[in-house]
Amino acid sequence: MTDHKNETQRRRLAPDQKIAILKAHLVDKKPISDLCDQHGIQPGQFYRWQQEFFERGGLVFESRGEKPSTHLERKVTALEEKLARKNEVLSELMEEHVALKKSLGES
Repeated sequence: MTDHKNETQRRRLAPDQKIAILKAHLVDKKPISDLCDQHGIQPGQFYRWQQEFFERGGLVFESRGEKPSTHLERKVTALEEKLARKNEVLSELMEEHVALKKSLGES
């Protein structure tokens, strides 16, 4: 009699564990079947991890500078500051215009 609980129970592995399993195959040349048996995963799951690893692996090599969201936040802040300065200048000009009209006797 086999223990079906162990066969149907899904294992949740952390990202670093998944990478270690992929590395064991890709670098250390361990057979996929041995790794799957050892870690209680299906070969199909291993291949999905491998596919995702290669599809998203390019993100590691992208610009290590600031994240795009950080760049956008800085840009928005700069534009808000510029708009506030323009509003201040416009306000001063309108005050001067009103004062000039009053000094010339216009309403």
